[in-house]
Amino acid sequence: MIRVVLPQHLRTLARVDGEVILAVTSPVTLDSVLDALEDQYPMLRGTIRDHTTTRRRPFIRFFACEQDVSHISADAPLPDAVTSGTEPLLIVGAMAGG
Repeated sequence: MIRVVLPQHLRTLARVDGEVILAVTSPVTLDSVLDALEDQYPMLRGTIRDHTTTRRRPFIRFFACEQDVSHISADAPLPDAVTSGTEPLLIVGAMAGG
């Protein structure tokens, strides 16, 4: 089971509190986790990645084991601590301003 922590606005949209637990088949990648997340919570489709290109939306970041994994290949395996459920995958809404 994969643990995913969503930003507050997406938790509100998905009507969940705290972490989301997902069953993801191997290999566990960003794409497979996001596919499972969107299957279980269809209202999140298009909020984290683009409908057409499936690329990460601007101002969305992914963190695993305290490392930014936003720019790794979407089909690269996630760290073992995430795949074992020891550590969550964090989906964070980035901020910008000046």
